[in-house]
Amino acid sequence: MIPNRLIDYHLSEYIHKQVDVIIIGSGIAGLFAAILASEYKHVLMITKKSLLESNTRYAQGGIAAVISTDDSPLYHRQDTLLAGAGLCSSSAVDVLVQEGPAGVQELIRLGTLFDTIDGQLELTREGAHSHRRILHANGDSTGYEIVRALSQHVAEHPRIEVWDEHFAIDFITEHNECKGVIVKQPDGSLIYVQAEATVICSGGSGQLYQYTTNPDVATGDGVAMAYRAGAQVRDMEFIQFHPTALCYPGAPRFLISEALRGEGAILRNRKGEAFMKNYHPLLELAPRDIVARAIISEMEKEDSAFVYLDITHETEEVLKHRFPTIYETCMSYGLQLAQDWIPVAPAAHYMMGGIKTDLQGATSVQRLFACGEVSSTGIHGANRLASNSLSEAIVFGKRVVQQILQLNPIDISNTDCVFPKTNLFYDKNVPEFTNSTEQWISWRLELQGIMGQHAGLRRTASSLQQGIDKLEALAVIFEYPLNTREALELANMLTCALLVMRSALYREESRGGHYREDFPERNDDQWQQHILQQIDQELTKESNDDV
Repeated sequence: MIPNRLIDYHLSEYIHKQVDVIIIGSGIAGLFAAILASEYKHVLMITKKSLLESNTRYAQGGIAAVISTDDSPLYHRQDTLLAGAGLCSSSAVDVLVQEGPAGVQELIRLGTLFDTIDGQLELTREGAHSHRRILHANGDSTGYEIVRALSQHVAEHPRIEVWDEHFAIDFITEHNECKGVIVKQPDGSLIYVQAEATVICSGGSGQLYQYTTNPDVATGDGVAMAYRAGAQVRDMEFIQFHPTALCYPGAPRFLISEALRGEGAILRNRKGEAFMKNYHPLLELAPRDIVARAIISEMEKEDSAFVYLDITHETEEVLKHRFPTIYETCMSYGLQLAQDWIPVAPAAHYMMGGIKTDLQGATSVQRLFACGEVSSTGIHGANRLASNSLSEAIVFGKRVVQQILQLNPIDISNTDCVFPKTNLFYDKNVPEFTNSTEQWISWRLELQGIMGQHAGLRRTASSLQQGIDKLEALAVIFEYPLNTREALELANMLTCALLVMRSALYREESRGGHYREDFPERNDDQWQQHILQQIDQELTKESNDDV
């Protein structure tokens, strides 16, 4: 069904380039890893759009780390494990909470300007955190500030080369060892880049859904590429839907940060009732999956497309200072935070699963690493704790580089010349089609509709199977020429969509970001386990003994 490569590769026909380290993606994970690796290695960073475009750029809330004297790594650990609903790796969480504060200090050293008050780092609290440990920048522009600081170092560093508008298509592997990557250049030609190590930092897959807080580059490319190359992917059913995205005519699903609820914002239904008391003792600061499903329940009760977020108890001056991006965005649609209740609804936000890695960021394919949202380190379990994602990226970005520096040099010059595309499902009678941008966009919208209908916040076996059948009918696209960005992205999205749905159908329980109406209870006896997928193999369970 899913091919091992998107096209046939005749390497002798391409220009070859050799570097020490390839980094795919330009979010916080890629930027941070590139800076650290460049102290010793020649680094090539490949981004399909631009250095400043990534999920990180749109991160509002902040970065979680133990800074305050009344907080401790133990509290951070407990909060993370609780949110992860029994599927976190305790050793990975220990790494995060112990090494996160030093990572924050490294970001500061590299020029990130976090907000301060009276000369001290200003901390806030978000959902399911027991203490104030969220650092932020420019109020609600934390991600942008981090990207600004790190990208400046990357752009100026003599040992970092940046390729904007380049599309990484497939990894070239031999004997389960990654030798490099095939890259589509802006003029359409292909180049084979070889390296001693390759790091996937390509972000998430929010574009699998029509309503998402992610930018349009978040099409699951890294997961799909790694899967085709033979790497194990894990727990793809766990998709986090952010509870509060702006839901207003003419507006995109703009993220309304959880930090507003951390500062006392109240969720209200159409009747004006504060409803979270009916769902969880932590009210608006309950874990995200619980808040998102509570909102959906209230929307269904009232046949409404949204609920309200009310932070009118705060003054306009405070809101403009603390949440300037959200304030200005709402104002552009005629909504005033200090006076109006803001219409919100859940939207796809974060991928908890991804490419399985160890504590050094290594995948099951030698010399291939993954870091950031694209990876499954074991930190997030079934439901990511707010603001742990940026912390994970810097902690594991450093660990990936440390591991790369331990690798022995290899001869990457004698790779075989031909790597054929195999494992096709449709090999005869392929329908004709018009290879147009409009056609690929139409299929993309169809895929997003299938995911929203069959693999959203609530799932059942029958609906998931219907969704899989529809996606498999779309798999004819793998037989068509995949020679444009739209085509390549759709192929990756379809791969990820199938991985999500197959894993969601396999897990017959409800846990964290995965809710099955036909199996509404959590079942630790049978399902406190991970689900692994690998090309040409059946789905398998992996015990989660490390809890």
